[in-house]
Amino acid sequence: MSWIWIAVAAGACLVLKVTGLLVPARVLENPAVARVSQAMPIALLAALIAVQTFVSGHRVDLDARVAGLLAAGVALRLRAPFLVVVLSAASTTAALRWFDLAG
Repeated sequence: MSWIWIAVAAGACLVLKVTGLLVPARVLENPAVARVSQAMPIALLAALIAVQTFVSGHRVDLDARVAGLLAAGVALRLRAPFLVVVLSAASTTAALRWFDLAG
């Protein structure tokens, strides 16, 4: 039964992609469309980060992931390279979980 839903989702993605390719260039050159298309990846990434950080199952959960996100924010604020940002978030989260201090 789940294979049917996977096939439906794959077909919907294909139709959406083909529809996007058929949009006329004049529509894509519209300033409003350009602003929305530039902001969309940022909004989707922010939503993904929020869900992966604050949600466990069907409830909001504040645990070591939040501290890792805060550490990444501090590293970004200090203009650290991307690898340092990722490593600071991962090491903060791992240390808090290792010592059983958060979650």
